[in-house]
Amino acid sequence: MTSVQEWTWLARVRRPQGRKGEVYAEVLTDFPERFTERRRLWLVAESASAPPRQVELMNHWLHKGGIVLHFAGIDSISAAEALAGLMVAIPLEERAKLGEDEVYISDLIGCSLVDVSGTTPRTVGRIESVDRSAGPVAMLLVRSAAGEVLVPFAKSFLRRLDVEGRRVEMNLPEGLMDLNTPSRH
Repeated sequence: MTSVQEWTWLARVRRPQGRKGEVYAEVLTDFPERFTERRRLWLVAESASAPPRQVELMNHWLHKGGIVLHFAGIDSISAAEALAGLMVAIPLEERAKLGEDEVYISDLIGCSLVDVSGTTPRTVGRIESVDRSAGPVAMLLVRSAAGEVLVPFAKSFLRRLDVEGRRVEMNLPEGLMDLNTPSRH
């Protein structure tokens, strides 16, 4: 089996699209235009429960906030249905180089979020997901002891990002954590 950490996710297959084996996928990359440059992709189970499957991208187009992908050998609705839930990925070493102050969302998943605003750093929880559709700033979905916490991934809050050490340090504004605490009536 292959480790999920060896891959960069480009899209998540949602459902068949059309009758000729195309699939509709959620875009998970900031570089969807790079699908034009790629023919060789891999389909990977998010849990890495099955071996990656190399596929050839025959055609693609952006559609209703996502992307439609057509892979060689996938030529029916039933074949496309079997791909639902799989991640469209490339090996980590093939991903685009980023600028110094940029980070891949996939690199944030699994990192510990630490609030360094007080005198003693406090671990908030583990980053489970990143919601880029919530507004102008991406929201980190963090699993804490108290449940799910949403934290804006604002550059002004970020103090240190240690991808190798799986740690994100942020100076969170006073009261932010209270907004995330469920009210008790």
